[in-house]
Amino acid sequence: MTSATHLKSIASSNDDDPISLGGDSERYFNRELSWLAFNRRVLEEACNPAHPLLERLRFLSISGSNIDEFFMVRVAGLKGQQVQDVDQRSVDGLTASQQLSAITEEADALMASQQAVWRDLHDKLADAGIEVLDAESVAAAAGDWLKRHFVEQIFPILTPQALDPAHPFPFIPNKGTSVIFDLVRKSDGAEIRELVMLPATAPRFVRIRGDAARYVSMETLIRRFSGVLFPGYDVRGSAAFRVLRDSDLEIEEEAEDLVLYFRSAIKRRRRGRVIRLELEAGMPDELEKLLKEELGAGEAIVTDSDGPLGIGDLEALVDEDRPDLKFPAFTARFPERIREHGGDCFAAIRAKDIVVHHPYETFDVVLAFLKQAAADPDVVAIKQTLYRAGKQSAVINALIAAAEAGKSVTAVVELKARFDEEQNLLWAAALERAGVQVVYGFIDWKTHAKVSMVVRREGGGYRTYCHFGTGNYHPVTARIYTDLSFFTADPRAGRDAAQLFNYITGYVDPERLELLTMSPLDMRGRLVELIDTEIVNAHAGRPGAIWAKMNSLVDPAIIEKLYEASAAGVEIDLVIRGICCLRPGVAGLSENIRVKSVIGRFLEHSRIWAFGSGKALPNDGAKLFISSADWMPRNFDRRVEYMLPIQNPTVHDQVLDQVMVANLIDNEQSWELAADGRYTRVSPGERPFNLHRYFMTNPSLSGRGAALSSSDSVPKLSLGRRR
Repeated sequence: MTSATHLKSIASSNDDDPISLGGDSERYFNRELSWLAFNRRVLEEACNPAHPLLERLRFLSISGSNIDEFFMVRVAGLKGQQVQDVDQRSVDGLTASQQLSAITEEADALMASQQAVWRDLHDKLADAGIEVLDAESVAAAAGDWLKRHFVEQIFPILTPQALDPAHPFPFIPNKGTSVIFDLVRKSDGAEIRELVMLPATAPRFVRIRGDAARYVSMETLIRRFSGVLFPGYDVRGSAAFRVLRDSDLEIEEEAEDLVLYFRSAIKRRRRGRVIRLELEAGMPDELEKLLKEELGAGEAIVTDSDGPLGIGDLEALVDEDRPDLKFPAFTARFPERIREHGGDCFAAIRAKDIVVHHPYETFDVVLAFLKQAAADPDVVAIKQTLYRAGKQSAVINALIAAAEAGKSVTAVVELKARFDEEQNLLWAAALERAGVQVVYGFIDWKTHAKVSMVVRREGGGYRTYCHFGTGNYHPVTARIYTDLSFFTADPRAGRDAAQLFNYITGYVDPERLELLTMSPLDMRGRLVELIDTEIVNAHAGRPGAIWAKMNSLVDPAIIEKLYEASAAGVEIDLVIRGICCLRPGVAGLSENIRVKSVIGRFLEHSRIWAFGSGKALPNDGAKLFISSADWMPRNFDRRVEYMLPIQNPTVHDQVLDQVMVANLIDNEQSWELAADGRYTRVSPGERPFNLHRYFMTNPSLSGRGAALSSSDSVPKLSLGRRR
């Protein structure tokens, strides 16, 4: 067995056995274990020899960051249930304690696989000229520059702290890494224990000066130059550890001021209960016991690691300037339709609906839409939802510019966007200073819908231009997430969008929505109606067909309705990137349901749903929707979301015949879910097809403009390729 094959075997080992659960496990997969299976698929991409080395390292770091967040939020929630003895079972019938036991076993195996993958990548990177030096290598390479760098740049920001009765154990922040030293004073043999926290402001990996790409971790540097930190002492031993804390925020409905509450809650989160204690392999039992006592981590999940702690930090190495070890550079296209109108977004949208497919088509078109609105003297109002906007947000700047130009600007800023709460508070303050009317939505519901509307004075009246997105208004993630941006000047969409904003800003219930369906009002019910129609078609001898693409499928009511549809003979194809609690391919339950997951260069993020309307998919009469929502209880019951029908023929063809078909026929980065819970990588066979490569090299239908009618350069996709 080759080393690469052996590595792949290690990374896949926990998928070789079917998941065996109790309760309702015959109908559902456990949500948390399904998420861990997703993260294992991410890790598998770090083992994929088809990817360049630094891209494989990126997948490894993503899997590490993913599992950190999983512990900080999902495991923290289960721990809370366990501690408070909450008798709440998962949909598959497991108690919190049973889930934690299964999670711990799988997570430990997953993290062991991460370290195995790192060892393999470490050696391959070294062969390619990128080295991460261990203690031995650093000792050999430690020249004058490295010591001077430590003394001048690192030593001043380190704070060694003695651990004794006069010095209480310090607070270790979330995701904080520290090194404990056992020292012996040379003068009298006295023993002392010291703790050194890695400063959050310093890089985790230091690049040694020179042309050669040589890196050394901060903890290795601290150990190498411990004599500088502790002159007059001998180091008897040292051990590193890392802490993960409960990072979820609980919202109190009686909060009098939501902004002040969040500012306080963010500070409390930094001191949340320790959920996981990650220890360097070989740490003495007495030291582990001390850490658990001092950190109040008696109930924490303890993990021993024989490699770097906080494997997500390896992402820093991906920035190394080695284009030969990364995916070929890709430049997103700007829609030709808008160029044909001289860059006038409103003229292009007024002429015909347009959908922009990110990241293949640039997010700059969204920014151009908002910037044009800000500068246009005929624009009188802009309304915008903001869930995640990023740290460097041109969207925020455009809204500020519009307000400063005297326009009426309303921004719905979602404070409850996990891990973006602090940034969103900063944006809200900046927007308010510029004169934007900032609204925070509902206390107990998140505003997750991605909608923008611009009201423009035209021809003696007003016209509303709308943008509906499946992703966030975030310029950075728009370069790596696949999402759809739909622009329309349809008056019905404008009226519906206005009601959506009034619902959020003034709690005014919408009446007689013409196109939109909204959560938490009636989205689940609308989906059930659509599935029921396919069931009726199947019973009547007509084809029943459903295609759906999303990030997660968890909602039991929708899963049960899909089972009912399968039993009626409806053919159902689901593209679920992450969590899937539905069991496909079970005789008598779901034999007509197929589930696949696509993991590749880009993160599949768009939500698209199609219903055949009495014909096999794809067809021109299919009911097609885009949405901001996954099929999860939180999206239906505790979030403001939208689903919107796509009725323009060109856009309909692009989304259904291009985007959905490409996802279904992809066989280079796809995994199929079996009835026993195992995901198996699809074999490309004789006709390989990579959906990301296809869209990188072929322009969209909707954005082609006049060029579409005079060119057949966009290859027609055929579903027959799938089998």
